[in-house]
Amino acid sequence: MTTQTHSRSGARPVSGAQGAWLVAEREITTKLRSKAFLVSSGVLLLFVLAGVLFSGFMANSGGLGGPTKVAAVGEASTVLQPLDGEGFEVTEAQDRAAAEQLVLDGEVAAAVVPGGDTAVDLTVLAKDSPPSDVMGALSASPSVELLAPTTDNPALAYIIAIAFGVVFMMSAITFGTTIAQSVVEEKQTRIVEILLATVSARTMLAGKILGNSILALAQVVAIVAMASIGMLATGQDLLLGELGTSLIWFGILFAFGFVLLATMYAALATLVSRQEDVASAVSPVMWLVMLPYFAIIFFNDNPQALAIMSYVPFSAPIGMPMRLYLGTAEWWEPLLSLGVLAVSIAIVLWIGARIYSNSILRTGAKVKLSEAIKG
Repeated sequence: MTTQTHSRSGARPVSGAQGAWLVAEREITTKLRSKAFLVSSGVLLLFVLAGVLFSGFMANSGGLGGPTKVAAVGEASTVLQPLDGEGFEVTEAQDRAAAEQLVLDGEVAAAVVPGGDTAVDLTVLAKDSPPSDVMGALSASPSVELLAPTTDNPALAYIIAIAFGVVFMMSAITFGTTIAQSVVEEKQTRIVEILLATVSARTMLAGKILGNSILALAQVVAIVAMASIGMLATGQDLLLGELGTSLIWFGILFAFGFVLLATMYAALATLVSRQEDVASAVSPVMWLVMLPYFAIIFFNDNPQALAIMSYVPFSAPIGMPMRLYLGTAEWWEPLLSLGVLAVSIAIVLWIGARIYSNSILRTGAKVKLSEAIKG
């Protein structure tokens, strides 16, 4: 089939915010009517909740495969001795310093020492999270002291880095691919010609980006909310507090970062006219989404690499929140990262709008990118 350009005719296009919202509303309602989308979103949220609950229970119980090891000092040994063999393995420590060292070295899950500001007159020493099983086994709640901040836990930092990377990658790919497929479907069925009789091409592009950005951000917010519920349910209040600022900035930077990616998905999808060609057309954007995920896995403990990732538009939504969690970013750095993203969005939107406007009505053979930009 030869490439053809269809001219627009009919009613004058609606311009501005009204037209963009009409398109956005169509994108949102179409997605929400999809049973596959609703089921997959529900399964994802349940998976997130289950993962957080499982990790929380394992952290509190010290893992599977044996009794919880507890060190006791002085009078605390008398209180804990009846628990020995009943799900606990009690070890006597010479003094508080020796008990603290056992906790920090990972030899025991917790230590119990005399003294405290509760009726039990005992204090539980733990490394990075309150041991709920030890506290529950005592007749009343003892005082709790954490000996190592959670940010000093490399394993926990690694898990959090992966979590940021997975959420960003999955949401960006899911909704980015949805935009691309929607664009090509409208070209195949010629629905785009009807839509362009009502709204302009640029307004249509803005509406698609807006609608899918709302859906993507809503999913991220739901994931964060579900994870927060899981952490509160398993007594990981301290971790949730440590993550508070990081989670807020992750949501903000994701919202801006997705607009950037959505523009590229929509623009590149107009270069083809068949669903079979969508994957190859948007593959450059797929790599831009996947590379930050691999980078955060390999460089989550590298301050220089994380600093660079914080200012690269495609990895900023992962790199900056991770630095905020680790405490290596100054207060003004997230604002600067957001500024870099905003400038990048303006540039990509300008180029993407040209590609979209020049290619959306062209069917048949694949449109060359250079031709789409030049028009």
